[in-house]
Amino acid sequence: MSPIHSYDTTTENTAKTTTKTTVKIATDADAAITVADGNKQNAGSSGSQKYWKSLRSSLRRDQSLYLLALPGLLFFILFKYVPMWGVLIAFQNYFPFKGMLGSEWVGFAHFARFFAHSEFILLFRNTLAISLLNLLLFFPVPIIVAFCLNELRSMLYKRIVQTVIYMPHFLSWVIIAGLTFLLLGKGEGLVNAMLEAAGQPRIDFLTNPDSFWMLVTLQAVWKEGGWGTIVFLAAIAGIDPQIYEAARVDGAGRLRQIWHITLPGIRGVIVILLILRLGDIMDVGFEQIFLMYNGAVSEVAEVFDTYVYRVGIQQGQFSYSTAVGLFKSVIGLILVLLANKLAKRLGEDGVY
Repeated sequence: MSPIHSYDTTTENTAKTTTKTTVKIATDADAAITVADGNKQNAGSSGSQKYWKSLRSSLRRDQSLYLLALPGLLFFILFKYVPMWGVLIAFQNYFPFKGMLGSEWVGFAHFARFFAHSEFILLFRNTLAISLLNLLLFFPVPIIVAFCLNELRSMLYKRIVQTVIYMPHFLSWVIIAGLTFLLLGKGEGLVNAMLEAAGQPRIDFLTNPDSFWMLVTLQAVWKEGGWGTIVFLAAIAGIDPQIYEAARVDGAGRLRQIWHITLPGIRGVIVILLILRLGDIMDVGFEQIFLMYNGAVSEVAEVFDTYVYRVGIQQGQFSYSTAVGLFKSVIGLILVLLANKLAKRLGEDGVY
Protein backbone atom coordinates (compact mmCIF):
# COMPACT_ATOMS: atom_id res chain seq x y z
CA MET A 1 0.00 0.00 0.00
CA SER A 2 1.32 3.35 -1.01
CA PRO A 3 1.88 6.04 1.58
CA ILE A 4 -0.67 8.30 -0.15
CA HIS A 5 -3.37 5.63 -0.01
CA SER A 6 -2.50 4.90 3.65
CA TYR A 7 -2.79 8.64 4.45
CA ASP A 8 -6.22 8.88 2.73
CA THR A 9 -7.51 5.89 4.66
CA THR A 10 -6.32 7.31 7.93
CA THR A 11 -7.88 10.70 7.15
CA GLU A 12 -11.17 9.05 6.19
CA ASN A 13 -11.24 7.03 9.42
CA THR A 14 -10.45 10.14 11.45
CA ALA A 15 -13.25 12.08 9.72
CA LYS A 16 -15.72 9.25 10.37
CA THR A 17 -14.69 9.12 14.02
CA THR A 18 -15.05 12.90 14.33
CA THR A 19 -18.46 12.81 12.67
CA LYS A 20 -19.64 10.04 14.98
CA THR A 21 -18.34 11.95 17.97
CA THR A 22 -20.08 15.15 16.82
CA VAL A 23 -23.33 13.31 16.23
CA LYS A 24 -23.07 11.71 19.64
CA ILE A 25 -22.39 15.05 21.32
CA ALA A 26 -25.32 16.63 19.48
CA THR A 27 -27.54 13.69 20.42
CA ASP A 28 -26.46 13.94 24.06
CA ALA A 29 -27.07 17.73 23.99
CA ASP A 30 -30.55 17.24 22.53
CA ALA A 31 -31.28 14.64 25.15
CA ALA A 32 -30.05 16.96 27.89
CA ILE A 33 -32.21 19.79 26.58
CA THR A 34 -35.19 17.46 26.40
CA VAL A 35 -34.58 16.30 29.97
CA ALA A 36 -34.20 19.91 31.13
CA ASP A 37 -37.42 20.91 29.40
CA GLY A 38 -39.14 17.94 30.94
CA ASN A 39 -37.84 18.89 34.37
CA LYS A 40 -39.07 22.45 33.89
CA GLN A 41 -42.48 21.21 32.84
CA ASN A 42 -42.59 18.81 35.76
CA ALA A 43 -41.49 21.59 38.12
CA GLY A 44 -44.13 23.94 36.70
CA SER A 45 -46.77 21.25 36.92
CA SER A 46 -45.68 20.40 40.47
CA GLY A 47 -45.77 24.09 41.44
CA SER A 48 -49.23 24.49 39.95
CA GLN A 49 -50.46 21.39 41.76
CA LYS A 50 -49.04 22.69 45.04
CA TYR A 51 -50.74 26.07 44.49
CA TRP A 52 -54.18 24.58 43.86
CA LYS A 53 -53.75 22.15 46.74
CA SER A 54 -52.83 25.03 49.05
CA LEU A 55 -55.79 27.05 47.77
CA ARG A 56 -58.22 24.20 48.39
CA SER A 57 -56.80 23.68 51.84
CA SER A 58 -57.15 27.38 52.60
CA LEU A 59 -60.76 27.40 51.38
CA ARG A 60 -61.63 24.44 53.58
CA ARG A 61 -59.85 25.88 56.60
CA ASP A 62 -61.27 29.42 56.37
CA GLN A 63 -64.56 28.71 54.62
CA SER A 64 -66.55 30.72 57.16
CA LEU A 65 -64.39 33.80 56.53
CA TYR A 66 -64.73 33.43 52.76
CA LEU A 67 -68.51 33.08 53.08
CA LEU A 68 -68.51 36.24 55.20
CA ALA A 69 -66.58 38.10 52.50
CA LEU A 70 -68.70 36.68 49.65
CA PRO A 71 -71.48 39.37 49.70
CA GLY A 72 -68.92 42.18 49.54
CA LEU A 73 -67.03 40.39 46.76
CA LEU A 74 -70.23 39.91 44.74
CA PHE A 75 -71.11 43.57 45.26
CA PHE A 76 -67.81 44.74 43.79
CA ILE A 77 -68.01 42.28 40.90
CA LEU A 78 -71.59 43.16 39.95
CA PHE A 79 -71.57 46.90 40.56
CA LYS A 80 -67.91 47.87 40.06
CA TYR A 81 -66.23 45.50 37.61
CA VAL A 82 -69.09 44.40 35.33
CA PRO A 83 -70.17 48.02 34.58
CA MET A 84 -66.61 48.79 33.46
CA TRP A 85 -67.56 47.50 30.02
CA GLY A 86 -69.79 50.55 29.77
CA VAL A 87 -66.81 52.88 29.43
CA LEU A 88 -66.55 51.72 25.82
CA ILE A 89 -69.39 54.05 24.87
CA ALA A 90 -67.07 56.98 25.70
CA PHE A 91 -65.37 56.16 22.39
CA GLN A 92 -68.63 55.77 20.44
CA ASN A 93 -71.64 57.76 19.30
CA TYR A 94 -73.81 55.53 21.39
CA PHE A 95 -77.47 55.02 20.56
CA PRO A 96 -79.55 52.78 22.85
CA PHE A 97 -81.42 51.23 19.91
CA LYS A 98 -78.17 50.21 18.18
CA GLY A 99 -76.42 49.03 21.32
CA MET A 100 -72.70 49.02 22.04
CA LEU A 101 -71.86 46.71 19.15
CA GLY A 102 -73.83 48.64 16.55
CA SER A 103 -72.89 52.19 17.53
CA GLU A 104 -70.30 54.13 15.55
CA TRP A 105 -66.74 54.38 16.92
CA VAL A 106 -65.43 57.95 17.14
CA GLY A 107 -62.22 57.47 19.17
CA PHE A 108 -61.30 60.41 21.39
CA ALA A 109 -63.72 62.86 19.79
CA HIS A 110 -65.80 63.26 22.97
CA PHE A 111 -62.69 63.92 25.05
CA ALA A 112 -61.48 66.57 22.60
CA ARG A 113 -64.91 68.19 22.70
CA PHE A 114 -64.91 68.21 26.50
CA PHE A 115 -61.43 69.71 26.82
CA ALA A 116 -62.31 72.41 24.29
CA HIS A 117 -65.61 73.23 25.99
CA SER A 118 -65.91 76.64 27.61
CA GLU A 119 -67.12 75.08 30.90
CA PHE A 120 -64.16 72.74 31.31
CA ILE A 121 -62.02 75.26 33.24
CA LEU A 122 -65.01 76.22 35.40
CA LEU A 123 -65.82 72.61 36.24
CA PHE A 124 -62.20 71.76 36.97
CA ARG A 125 -61.76 74.83 39.19
CA ASN A 126 -64.89 74.22 41.26
CA THR A 127 -64.27 70.51 41.69
CA LEU A 128 -60.63 70.98 42.64
CA ALA A 129 -61.40 73.85 45.05
CA ILE A 130 -64.05 71.90 46.96
CA SER A 131 -61.84 68.78 47.04
CA LEU A 132 -58.84 70.69 48.36
CA LEU A 133 -60.95 72.33 51.06
CA ASN A 134 -62.21 68.90 52.07
CA LEU A 135 -58.64 67.61 52.09
CA LEU A 136 -57.27 70.49 54.16
CA LEU A 137 -60.17 70.99 56.59
CA PHE A 138 -62.05 67.69 56.67
CA PHE A 139 -59.24 65.12 56.57
CA PRO A 140 -57.46 66.27 59.79
CA VAL A 141 -60.71 66.47 61.83
CA PRO A 142 -61.14 62.69 62.46
CA ILE A 143 -57.47 62.47 63.51
CA ILE A 144 -57.79 65.33 66.01
CA VAL A 145 -61.09 64.02 67.39
CA ALA A 146 -59.60 60.52 67.74
CA PHE A 147 -56.71 61.98 69.77
CA CYS A 148 -59.18 63.79 72.02
CA LEU A 149 -61.35 60.71 72.52
CA ASN A 150 -58.29 58.61 73.30
CA GLU A 151 -57.38 60.98 76.14
CA LEU A 152 -60.76 60.68 77.87
CA ARG A 153 -60.52 58.67 81.05
CA SER A 154 -64.26 58.23 81.68
CA MET A 155 -65.40 55.37 79.46
CA LEU A 156 -69.07 56.30 79.91
CA TYR A 157 -68.51 59.85 78.75
CA LYS A 158 -66.36 58.56 75.88
CA ARG A 159 -69.14 56.22 74.68
CA ILE A 160 -71.72 59.00 74.86
CA VAL A 161 -69.53 61.36 72.82
CA GLN A 162 -68.83 58.66 70.24
CA THR A 163 -72.54 57.89 69.86
CA VAL A 164 -73.39 61.56 69.37
CA ILE A 165 -70.70 62.24 66.76
CA TYR A 166 -71.43 58.99 64.87
CA MET A 167 -75.14 59.75 64.42
CA PRO A 168 -74.86 62.34 61.58
CA HIS A 169 -73.24 59.70 59.37
CA PHE A 170 -76.54 57.80 59.22
CA LEU A 171 -78.50 60.85 58.07
CA SER A 172 -79.05 61.22 54.33
CA TRP A 173 -77.90 64.30 52.47
CA VAL A 174 -81.56 65.22 51.96
CA ILE A 175 -81.96 65.59 55.73
CA ILE A 176 -78.66 67.45 56.02
CA ALA A 177 -79.72 69.90 53.30
CA GLY A 178 -83.12 70.36 54.97
CA LEU A 179 -81.48 71.14 58.31
CA THR A 180 -79.18 73.62 56.58
CA PHE A 181 -82.14 75.43 55.02
CA LEU A 182 -83.93 75.55 58.38
CA LEU A 183 -80.86 76.97 60.12
CA LEU A 184 -79.43 79.30 57.49
CA GLY A 185 -82.38 80.26 55.31
CA LYS A 186 -82.73 84.01 54.86
CA GLY A 187 -86.48 84.11 55.27
CA GLU A 188 -87.23 81.66 58.09
CA GLY A 189 -83.80 80.44 59.11
CA LEU A 190 -83.08 80.13 62.82
CA VAL A 191 -79.71 81.88 62.60
CA ASN A 192 -81.14 84.86 60.73
CA ALA A 193 -84.06 85.06 63.15
CA MET A 194 -81.59 85.29 66.04
CA LEU A 195 -79.57 87.94 64.17
CA GLU A 196 -82.72 89.97 63.55
CA ALA A 197 -83.75 89.67 67.19
CA ALA A 198 -80.31 90.98 68.14
CA GLY A 199 -80.74 93.97 65.85
CA GLN A 200 -78.38 92.69 63.15
CA PRO A 201 -79.18 92.48 59.43
CA ARG A 202 -80.03 89.11 57.92
CA ILE A 203 -77.25 87.28 56.07
CA ASP A 204 -77.83 85.45 52.80
CA PHE A 205 -75.89 82.24 53.48
CA LEU A 206 -77.41 79.91 50.89
CA THR A 207 -77.25 82.14 47.82
CA ASN A 208 -73.87 83.75 48.45
CA PRO A 209 -71.27 82.43 45.96
CA ASP A 210 -68.41 83.54 48.22
CA SER A 211 -69.45 81.19 51.04
CA PHE A 212 -70.72 78.18 49.07
CA TRP A 213 -67.47 76.21 49.08
CA MET A 214 -66.97 76.67 52.82
CA LEU A 215 -70.62 75.81 53.47
CA VAL A 216 -70.48 72.42 51.74
CA THR A 217 -67.13 71.69 53.40
CA LEU A 218 -68.54 72.35 56.88
CA GLN A 219 -71.51 70.13 56.03
CA ALA A 220 -69.15 67.27 55.18
CA VAL A 221 -67.14 67.84 58.36
CA TRP A 222 -70.26 67.76 60.52
CA LYS A 223 -71.68 64.66 58.81
CA GLU A 224 -68.60 62.46 58.43
CA GLY A 225 -66.00 63.86 60.85
CA GLY A 226 -67.09 61.69 63.77
CA TRP A 227 -67.53 58.53 61.72
CA GLY A 228 -64.01 58.86 60.37
CA THR A 229 -62.55 58.51 63.86
CA ILE A 230 -63.32 54.77 63.94
CA VAL A 231 -60.29 53.80 61.85
CA PHE A 232 -57.91 56.05 63.78
CA LEU A 233 -59.20 54.89 67.18
CA ALA A 234 -58.63 51.29 66.08
CA ALA A 235 -55.07 52.19 65.01
CA ILE A 236 -54.40 53.94 68.33
CA ALA A 237 -55.67 50.90 70.23
CA GLY A 238 -52.96 48.83 68.52
CA ILE A 239 -50.13 50.85 70.08
CA ASP A 240 -48.36 49.09 72.96
CA PRO A 241 -49.48 50.67 76.30
CA GLN A 242 -46.04 50.00 77.77
CA ILE A 243 -44.61 52.71 75.50
CA TYR A 244 -46.92 55.26 77.13
CA GLU A 245 -45.95 54.02 80.59
CA ALA A 246 -42.26 54.36 79.79
CA ALA A 247 -42.88 57.88 78.45
CA ARG A 248 -44.74 58.87 81.62
CA VAL A 249 -41.89 57.54 83.74
CA ASP A 250 -39.52 59.74 81.71
CA GLY A 251 -41.73 62.74 82.46
CA ALA A 252 -43.52 63.13 79.12
CA GLY A 253 -46.85 64.92 79.29
CA ARG A 254 -49.94 64.15 77.22
CA LEU A 255 -49.00 66.41 74.33
CA ARG A 256 -45.52 64.90 74.19
CA GLN A 257 -47.01 61.40 74.18
CA ILE A 258 -49.38 62.31 71.35
CA TRP A 259 -46.59 63.88 69.28
CA HIS A 260 -43.87 61.26 69.85
CA ILE A 261 -45.92 58.05 70.34
CA THR A 262 -49.51 58.26 69.09
CA LEU A 263 -48.92 60.20 65.89
CA PRO A 264 -45.96 58.07 64.70
CA GLY A 265 -47.91 54.95 65.68
CA ILE A 266 -50.77 55.71 63.31
CA ARG A 267 -48.70 57.40 60.59
CA GLY A 268 -49.02 54.41 58.26
CA VAL A 269 -52.83 54.48 58.52
CA ILE A 270 -52.86 58.23 57.87
CA VAL A 271 -50.73 57.79 54.74
CA ILE A 272 -52.94 55.01 53.35
CA LEU A 273 -56.16 56.95 53.93
CA LEU A 274 -54.58 60.06 52.42
CA ILE A 275 -53.63 58.12 49.28
CA LEU A 276 -57.17 56.76 48.96
CA ARG A 277 -58.55 60.23 49.54
CA LEU A 278 -56.49 61.58 46.66
CA GLY A 279 -58.11 58.98 44.43
CA ASP A 280 -61.48 60.66 45.06
CA ILE A 281 -60.26 64.21 44.58
CA MET A 282 -62.36 64.59 41.40
CA ASP A 283 -65.43 63.17 43.15
CA VAL A 284 -66.99 65.74 45.50
CA GLY A 285 -70.31 63.93 45.88
CA PHE A 286 -73.29 64.44 43.60
CA GLU A 287 -76.08 64.40 46.19
CA GLN A 288 -74.71 67.12 48.43
CA ILE A 289 -73.87 69.55 45.63
CA PHE A 290 -77.11 68.85 43.76
CA LEU A 291 -79.24 69.53 46.84
CA MET A 292 -77.40 72.76 47.70
CA TYR A 293 -77.33 73.93 44.08
CA ASN A 294 -79.30 77.01 43.04
CA GLY A 295 -79.10 79.57 40.26
CA ALA A 296 -77.36 82.18 42.40
CA VAL A 297 -74.35 79.91 43.08
CA SER A 298 -74.20 78.07 39.74
CA GLU A 299 -70.82 79.62 38.90
CA VAL A 300 -69.20 78.02 41.96
CA ALA A 301 -71.45 74.97 42.40
CA GLU A 302 -71.22 73.36 38.95
CA VAL A 303 -68.84 70.39 39.29
CA PHE A 304 -68.12 67.31 37.18
CA ASP A 305 -70.82 65.25 38.93
CA THR A 306 -73.64 67.73 38.36
CA TYR A 307 -72.41 68.37 34.81
CA VAL A 308 -72.55 64.64 34.02
CA TYR A 309 -76.09 64.50 35.38
CA ARG A 310 -77.16 67.53 33.36
CA VAL A 311 -75.72 66.48 29.97
CA GLY A 312 -76.01 62.72 30.44
CA ILE A 313 -79.38 62.19 32.11
CA GLN A 314 -81.30 65.35 31.25
CA GLN A 315 -79.94 65.83 27.72
CA GLY A 316 -79.31 62.17 26.82
CA GLN A 317 -75.66 62.61 25.74
CA PHE A 318 -74.58 59.24 27.09
CA SER A 319 -71.25 58.90 25.30
CA TYR A 320 -70.15 62.44 26.11
CA SER A 321 -71.06 62.15 29.81
CA THR A 322 -69.29 58.78 30.00
CA ALA A 323 -66.14 60.41 28.61
CA VAL A 324 -66.34 63.05 31.36
CA GLY A 325 -66.71 60.37 34.02
CA LEU A 326 -63.81 58.37 32.57
CA PHE A 327 -61.65 61.49 32.66
CA LYS A 328 -62.40 61.83 36.39
CA SER A 329 -61.45 58.21 37.02
CA VAL A 330 -58.17 58.46 35.12
CA ILE A 331 -57.15 61.57 37.09
CA GLY A 332 -57.94 59.77 40.34
CA LEU A 333 -55.94 56.70 39.29
CA ILE A 334 -52.92 58.82 38.35
CA LEU A 335 -53.02 60.63 41.70
CA VAL A 336 -53.22 57.35 43.62
CA LEU A 337 -50.24 55.90 41.73
CA LEU A 338 -48.13 59.04 42.24
CA ALA A 339 -49.05 59.35 45.93
CA ASN A 340 -48.32 55.67 46.54
CA LYS A 341 -44.92 55.97 44.82
CA LEU A 342 -44.10 59.05 46.90
CA ALA A 343 -45.10 57.23 50.09
CA LYS A 344 -42.80 54.33 49.15
CA ARG A 345 -39.90 56.72 48.66
CA LEU A 346 -40.56 58.25 52.07
CA GLY A 347 -40.37 54.82 53.70
CA GLU A 348 -44.09 54.15 54.20
CA ASP A 349 -45.95 51.00 53.21
CA GLY A 350 -48.42 52.60 50.83
CA VAL A 351 -51.51 50.93 49.44
CA TYR A 352 -49.67 48.15 47.55
